[in-house]
Amino acid sequence: MTKVLVLGYVWPEPNSSAAGRHMLSLLNCFMAAKWQITFASPALQGEHKVDLTTLGITEQNIALNCSSFDDFILELQPDMVLFDRFMLEEQFGWRVAQHCPQAIRILDTEDLHSLRQARHQALKQHRELTTADLYSELAKREIAAIFRCDLSLIISEFEFNLLQRHYQVPNTILLHCPFMLDLSSMLQRKIAFTQRQHFISIGNFRHEPNWDAVLWLKQSIWPLIHQQLPKAEMHIYGAYPPPKATQLHNVQQGFLIKGWTTDAQKVMSEARVCLAPLRFGAGLKGKLVEAMLCGTPSVTTSIGSEGMGLAPTTHSDNHSKNGSNNNDVLNWPGKIVDFAENKQVDVAKLIAEQAITLYQNENLWQQSQELGYQWLTQHFDQCSIQPKLLAKLKHIAIDIETHRANNFIGQMLQHHQFKSTQYMAQWIEAKNRK
Repeated sequence: MTKVLVLGYVWPEPNSSAAGRHMLSLLNCFMAAKWQITFASPALQGEHKVDLTTLGITEQNIALNCSSFDDFILELQPDMVLFDRFMLEEQFGWRVAQHCPQAIRILDTEDLHSLRQARHQALKQHRELTTADLYSELAKREIAAIFRCDLSLIISEFEFNLLQRHYQVPNTILLHCPFMLDLSSMLQRKIAFTQRQHFISIGNFRHEPNWDAVLWLKQSIWPLIHQQLPKAEMHIYGAYPPPKATQLHNVQQGFLIKGWTTDAQKVMSEARVCLAPLRFGAGLKGKLVEAMLCGTPSVTTSIGSEGMGLAPTTHSDNHSKNGSNNNDVLNWPGKIVDFAENKQVDVAKLIAEQAITLYQNENLWQQSQELGYQWLTQHFDQCSIQPKLLAKLKHIAIDIETHRANNFIGQMLQHHQFKSTQYMAQWIEAKNRK
């Protein structure tokens, strides 16, 4: 039986974040293949952590910068090791390569952290993103981790293309692996337009793009919507709301901080429109995919829609064309406001106008809902994505040596001259002993 070790940056919380849901979908994929799975993490267990043992997955606490991990992995002898985010590859990758050299090393990037950070810095400095921003120290670390691994899973189509075209990463060590959804229950909560009310925004408050979006909603967007739709409310959901977030709660303004919800799909299905005014970020936006799953049209930005792929070609072009950072997104299931196309316009005002129109126009709303279902079927059906992932891993396993030989940069980065993370970890361990 194939043994898989998953090294988690955090313990999976599928009801708290898109990253948690994506990790659970990867674990489900491995379980469907009848693989033996061990999930290990150095992180503290959060209050919303899923109990993996109920799924037949072994849980293991591990320590950073500690040789106890060497004993653990020597005993386990996994056939594959999946690193959750590049920071875990930096911490444990050299130990895996040293003690289990034949194990396939997989990196689940979740999103390109360096791209998200670069966009955040550009936003704070009130300027456009430049090519130089893509060569940051964080980018060098992240791309190096991708080269060191046998395969990296990339959820965003935009980032998949960026890695190949900009960073010259060979496609042999990349796999476009977006969210893998079970679409069998997609229409179970198809609540009609007239049965829904209010706006919703949802996202883990610990994720900086989400917090920035909440502030932008509160300060600039929602007052414009509330002025035109005084009976509508803005419901803000998300795990771990800090005091600075709960202080934004204002009943008179209809701006309600709801915080954690045990059933995100229920509250999303009851809302009429999802708002995701993201000004920076990377990867795929789970809130927008979930909105489609719940039949809830959305209003977002070009950042929000990035990486989702092209719109279904079977739908007639009833919406206006909106640009995107990675491709021309036609017929978004709702509305997109593009920063690049509206440099001289108040973007917050445009978002508010589109949100009001979608909230009031039942015909447009129904068209958007139906398009969302088509979008999911074309891009996020686990029945088509899971076989590709398993086939790729099995192909690499057949001849791992040849696969690695074709990735010379990866071999070079594994060379002892570049093992700074190993030496740093060993120095920290030695210092802790004293």
